[in-house]
Amino acid sequence: MEHRHLNHHGYTAAAVDDIISRGRWQDWADLRAAAIKDASILDPIERVCARHLDDPYAQRYHFWMNHVRFKRTAA
Repeated sequence: MEHRHLNHHGYTAAAVDDIISRGRWQDWADLRAAAIKDASILDPIERVCARHLDDPYAQRYHFWMNHVRFKRTAA
């Protein structure tokens, strides 16, 4: 995904937030594949999502937080 305000590549917290908030299906699939390949990517996903969990309508962030929790308990 091309990030409109980032000039680096990788799954930093800013990039993860951009993918979750503006990403399309393929961007999400790429993030999921990267998190499966490298479990350390779960950390920035969790940090980004934690800031949005008080909003019940932020379903994208709830979805990804549930994904992180599932991956951590399944390991």
